[in-house]
Amino acid sequence: MIFDKISNIKNYKEIPAEVSDFILTLTPETYPGHYEISTDIYANIDSYTTKLEGKLESHKKYIDIQLLLDGEERLDYRDIDGLVVSEPYNPEKDIMFYEKTDKPLNTVNLQYGNFVMLYPHEAHQPQMAVKTPTTVKKVVVKIRCN
Repeated sequence: MIFDKISNIKNYKEIPAEVSDFILTLTPETYPGHYEISTDIYANIDSYTTKLEGKLESHKKYIDIQLLLDGEERLDYRDIDGLVVSEPYNPEKDIMFYEKTDKPLNTVNLQYGNFVMLYPHEAHQPQMAVKTPTTVKKVVVKIRCN
């Protein structure tokens, strides 16, 4: 996992230039929707209300880069090793879910100005409220990895 300021995004060679260029153009006024960046890269921008509880999820085909254009959100994460699958992998949606775990989760707070990059071996629980549920505007960039 990578967690850093958006201003440092070009320092990461594993992030394609077209992704960092796209991210650096985003503002809180950017319209929600689906954005095709290249053949193997796309982004979705959505607004929603954060939650008090969530599910750990992971992907097999895509790496996620997540950032907020408005609001604040907690994202919990951990390695998938030892997690028990609660909903099997759905190849059409590239997602699988895991049962709650007693093992501790790592946490980052996303807000405008930073980003997180998550790999397929990292389960994550996005859309979590920091304190109370609030409306956020979020970008999720998907980069095909296999």
